[in-house]
Amino acid sequence: MSIFQCFIMAFKSLSTSKIRSFLTMLGIIIGVAAVIIIMALGNGMTVFMNDSFASMGTTNISVNISGRGSSRTVTVDDMYELYDENKDYFTHMTPTVTTMAQVRGQDGEYYVPSITGANEDYLAIKDYDLESGSNICYIDILHNKKVCVVGAFYNHTVYSGNAVGQYLKINGDRYLIIGAVEEQDDKTDETGQDNFIIVPYSTASRNLSRSSNINTYTFVAKSEDMIDRCIDIIDNRLYETFRSDDYYSVSSLTIIVDTMNEMMDTLTLVLAAIAGISLVVGGIGIMNIMLVSVTERTREIGVRKALGAKGRHIRMQFVIEAATTSAVGGILGIGLGIGVSTLISKTLLATLDMVAIPTTASILVSFGISVAIGIFFGYLPANKAAKLNPIEALRHD
Repeated sequence: MSIFQCFIMAFKSLSTSKIRSFLTMLGIIIGVAAVIIIMALGNGMTVFMNDSFASMGTTNISVNISGRGSSRTVTVDDMYELYDENKDYFTHMTPTVTTMAQVRGQDGEYYVPSITGANEDYLAIKDYDLESGSNICYIDILHNKKVCVVGAFYNHTVYSGNAVGQYLKINGDRYLIIGAVEEQDDKTDETGQDNFIIVPYSTASRNLSRSSNINTYTFVAKSEDMIDRCIDIIDNRLYETFRSDDYYSVSSLTIIVDTMNEMMDTLTLVLAAIAGISLVVGGIGIMNIMLVSVTERTREIGVRKALGAKGRHIRMQFVIEAATTSAVGGILGIGLGIGVSTLISKTLLATLDMVAIPTTASILVSFGISVAIGIFFGYLPANKAAKLNPIEALRHD
């Protein structure tokens, strides 16, 4: 008997008792669908997180210096020198001073924005475009000028679109608004992303910060491929000064993203493995039904052996029948998994702008495992059928 004939007989057996065949496949269907759905959700979450972090700048490198006393320090000029010497690797660099302060606009109201002291590279680092006015320049930093660039909240809400050229008060001091950034958030109110003010870092350090020392810097690598090299350049320069890595830290979003991706992959695999337990349950169901089938078809097996069929032919017939049952269940499970993933994307995840993405790898692996389980759990009943004595089989009613 050829393999092709075995497949024909397997499909005939499945079609003879459709309800029983479907119930036999149910464990496989649920297991394959569950694995695909979980892998799709995990893949979708990974893509969502990567996109979210990409908008924050995955090529950005943050440097924080805690210092080691007055004898060993790194100044702003030192960091500029490091940047200038390695422009083959870096595109931008800015000292940053982050603080909170009370701000009063021309409407007489008080606000508490995020205030950042930075240089002229900050807008490019944040990927901000100016809607009007101009950016902070070197002269503003050199002379500690009280000027600022404001977010769209101040330009549109507080100053009705005419912020440039107006003044606002920060901790009681008047600051001239020289530029306004384009809107970053759909809701331009005090709680949104547009409630920020950028001032020269020298001004922020002297007038707004509690410390005159600038200890935080942001570098931007030319590409993600250069991140490791850029971190090494900065690390080597700081270690040369402090002789210990306890007095500074160098970090990148790319490192954080890679770590989170590894954690997500591990979590997804663990959940998929738990879901895959139902595949084993489905395999046990297939083995059970195949044992029943062997008992029901004992006389048929005896006739075939009497006509010259060998044990390996009988074994192959029942193994293929079990594998076919499992494979059909796997195909139905793939359809169910893709359908449910699409439904979840269009309903539960629509508000998060996230999509559950079934991967080709998860589909192929799930299907391959389902077929393998069918063969594995089908072998015992098939072997039992192959070892039946033809004379005793013929006597079976």
